[in-house]
Amino acid sequence: MATTMDAKKFAEIKFDYIIVGGGTAGLAVASRLAELSSLTVGVLEAGKSGYGDDNIDIPAYSGRALGGPHDWHFETTPQPGLGGRTLPWNRGKVLGGSSALNYMTWNRGSKEDYDAWEELGNAGWGWDSLLPYFKKPERFHTPPPAFKDNHQASYNEPSSFLGEDGPIHVSYTRDFSPSHALWHATFNEVGVESNPAHLNGSNVGVWTTIVAVNPETATRSYAAHYCLAPPENLHILTEAMAEEVVLGKKGGEWTAIGVRFSHCGKGYVALAAREVVLSAGSVQSPQLLELSGVGRPDILGAAGIPLKVDSPNVGENLQEHIMLPMVFEVDPKLPHPDDLFVEEIAATAYKQYQREKSGRLTVLPCSMCYLPVSKLAPANDVASLSSKAQELERFGPQQASIFSSRFNTDKQLGQVEFVFDLGNWNPSFVPKEEGKKYCSMLLVLQYPFSRGSIHIGPGDGPNTDGSPATAHQHPVIDPQYYAGSHGELDLDIMVHGAKFAQKICSTKPLKNIIPGPASPSSDVATDEDLRAWIIENTITDWHPTGTCAMGGRAGKAAGVVDERLRVYGVKGLRVVDASVMPLHISAHLQATVYAIGEKGADMILEDAGLQSQ
Repeated sequence: MATTMDAKKFAEIKFDYIIVGGGTAGLAVASRLAELSSLTVGVLEAGKSGYGDDNIDIPAYSGRALGGPHDWHFETTPQPGLGGRTLPWNRGKVLGGSSALNYMTWNRGSKEDYDAWEELGNAGWGWDSLLPYFKKPERFHTPPPAFKDNHQASYNEPSSFLGEDGPIHVSYTRDFSPSHALWHATFNEVGVESNPAHLNGSNVGVWTTIVAVNPETATRSYAAHYCLAPPENLHILTEAMAEEVVLGKKGGEWTAIGVRFSHCGKGYVALAAREVVLSAGSVQSPQLLELSGVGRPDILGAAGIPLKVDSPNVGENLQEHIMLPMVFEVDPKLPHPDDLFVEEIAATAYKQYQREKSGRLTVLPCSMCYLPVSKLAPANDVASLSSKAQELERFGPQQASIFSSRFNTDKQLGQVEFVFDLGNWNPSFVPKEEGKKYCSMLLVLQYPFSRGSIHIGPGDGPNTDGSPATAHQHPVIDPQYYAGSHGELDLDIMVHGAKFAQKICSTKPLKNIIPGPASPSSDVATDEDLRAWIIENTITDWHPTGTCAMGGRAGKAAGVVDERLRVYGVKGLRVVDASVMPLHISAHLQATVYAIGEKGADMILEDAGLQSQ
């Protein structure tokens, strides 16, 4: 793909649509719009292309690109609820966005997750309406017949629930971690059933996930693959930093007419005759709205940005999956990811991968389980959690009703995700003993009550000279982990989840490979100790949502965009990415973000009176 076009020439093109952000949703939108040859579509991406980078392409190298040149290097403010710690917030600064950096997990939330969006007044965003858009990006590869039995990999028939001809390849890994063979049996032993249809509107239970990998090449399949051979009417400019959406008055209404951007130190403006689409993600879409004069007067005033549209929820409603990595000792004789740091073993594995497209470099975390709180805690504790949820302020009556109902035993929603794999996934745990190997049980809270924000700061530099904030400053990310009464509820749920994880890791057959705990150690003996340990070890799961949420029937009082993803108060401007999600979902995000991109593209064409392909 040619992405090194001249910036001056890009700015001279008469675009119909400009998409800001060549990531997961942005490239889906751009490629679908460009299927109409009559349209001219432009994409501005701040990062470079990652084609041919092993740290992106090779499955077992997932995670190695975090913190590297393809990362924005964001971080949170110090979090009082985490003992004052600051967390890195990795996001993709590369063509393909975070779909180029993630761990490739491909799953969907529960039917009720999306139906809740519709309940809030966002017509067309329920499960039934979204299912065609879940399928549209997918190209599912059916595994060999014996695969289901050998790896307990059950899936819905492609014609019903999985797409077969989309640009994103999804499949089962070629090889599995040796611990995966024990996963289903261990959960079954404690009464958790395997879920043979986890993509069909309920992910509750234990299952083997599919991943965004092309099995024919054994490489990551990500958003850049929407544009492997872009048509002549699709123009992609990389290393282009969007600085502001240019707004002008038309008929007395603010209207998006283009985008101001910088490239190699020079400034340009590209114009869009029809619309500008922000697909910069949950961190930078609100940042760009505020830099363009759309947001809260106090935030914009402090940043030196003239207010054009008073929109009180820009950057608010931040919801993030909270992750807790628990570490256990593991049988040192098992093949282990740490072995790949031994030069001879790594070289052998790489040769096998290049020769056969199989082996250790195709292994990814795929041992998954989602459970309701009723499976983790005694009935009286569940009732207490539900009661606390009903008493929380800040949420409107509709949202409060949805939150509290999730504790009902008949709902059976996956409130906590469990993922198991070999290796130490806890950045705070530094092994003190030579020769020991470790495994990790990851707990991920799916429906956080904590609400944070992402806003532009007060201006350039730590000692601002009064100059306005710019896109080159990182926004202020404050997730409010475990803060206030909302965060206390999240912490309560995580305590129950951690105790259940300890139970799983002391249950056979998984127990057969786990000599004992490492972090938390056996010294963490009481609930009070465990609570303190959780505060010191919780990290992000890299799934931020909600900062440009759909407002539903409450409109601008509750959100930033309407159900057609149009920004309140500005004509010709939409947001199409994870930031529009009004409530978080019980799933990894990428499959849903692709669906948002696909649906967003259809909405754009429908509203323009154009026919999608």
